[in-house]
Amino acid sequence: MTYTTLISTHELAQHIEDPAWAIMDCRFSLTNPTRGQQDYLEAHIPGAIYVHLEKDLAAPAIPGQTGRHPLPPVDRLVDNFSRWGITTGVQVVVYDDAPGASGAIAGRLWWLLRYLGHDSIALLDGGWSRWQLENRPVRGGIEVRSKSIFTPRLHPELLASSLDVEASRLDSGSRVIDSRSSDRYRGENETIDPIAGHIPGAISAPYMENIGADGLLLPVDRLRERFGELLGSVPADKTVFYCGSGVTAALNLIALKHAGMGDARLFIGSWSEWITDPSHPIATGEA
Repeated sequence: MTYTTLISTHELAQHIEDPAWAIMDCRFSLTNPTRGQQDYLEAHIPGAIYVHLEKDLAAPAIPGQTGRHPLPPVDRLVDNFSRWGITTGVQVVVYDDAPGASGAIAGRLWWLLRYLGHDSIALLDGGWSRWQLENRPVRGGIEVRSKSIFTPRLHPELLASSLDVEASRLDSGSRVIDSRSSDRYRGENETIDPIAGHIPGAISAPYMENIGADGLLLPVDRLRERFGELLGSVPADKTVFYCGSGVTAALNLIALKHAGMGDARLFIGSWSEWITDPSHPIATGEA
């Protein structure tokens, strides 16, 4: 069986020693970029490779030109995926310990792999917190996998540029959805980016609202209800999601696909790129 959106801790536990499975630990803190790797060295799911958001899953940001976590060059991603032993037939599982919404960081790797054509990629439901809660096995130190050859098959239809966003926000047959918290959408309590607000016409849909009180992704029927209200009659491929820097919005994309509603696009530059262009309009308050 191939997992393409979500996998449970029980299902993963049956494959932690399987060489055809690659487990990726994506724990990361914006306020302490070294903490995730330190925590990994102390304890992680057996066999897991550590993946650093800013070193492995993003290109260096260029102030005034890019968002905070730009899309890396394809050849760099191919080198990383090959080094991690990812190739055709390998099932990849990603996890993190993002507070309040497991997958908020790991979702970036889920999206990047799918953008490069690897569909056997799933998010661990409940993440590291769930794995620990269930007293499942862990170990410390550094893990390695045998290198492989990753062959990319790009899916540009999954990516949206700022020009695409500008067209979509003015098109009644499209949707632009802001995945940040509702207060940041309104332009309140902005502590990360230098300008507050949202893209005019965008709808607020915080990524954290995909997660239930138990720390797991909401059931499929509730996800369908949520995204059905957000999208209306607009198909997924006419919908663009963004967040602050193209990371946490991926959790909305995972939830949408897990609900069986298709693939939307990611504006990977997101709000932090949008505001680098003074010609881009900005809105505050409710929609």
